[in-house]
Amino acid sequence: QVQLVESGGGLVQAGGSLRLSCAASGSIFRINVMGWYRQAPGKQREPVADVTSSGRVNYGDSVKGRFTVSRDNAKNTVYLQMNSLEPEDTAVYYCNEDIRPAIIERSKAYWGQGTQVTVSS
Repeated sequence: QVQLVESGGGLVQAGGSLRLSCAASGSIFRINVMGWYRQAPGKQREPVADVTSSGRVNYGDSVKGRFTVSRDNAKNTVYLQMNSLEPEDTAVYYCNEDIRPAIIERSKAYWGQGTQVTVSS
């Protein structure tokens, strides 16, 4: 059983910073892509950033230049450093990882429980 546990959300003023973490545990053979999505009230869930096993990163247009995604493979953890936060960044942030639980199994997507980020103006 694979579990993703997020931490680091909270309330911050506009212009401030937060760092989110997502640690994977359980039966893990390989983690491919590790990333983050967010969902604001009344809106669809959208991709924020991700990082592949080779270190290639991708960002949503609205966070480029402000957010940085990174991973620590030894800890099975992905991070999201969020700087210059804006009220529009307020959302529940979910980590999403493509994990192969065992060598005999296929990879599939796993989700964290979500962590609230609120940016006040």
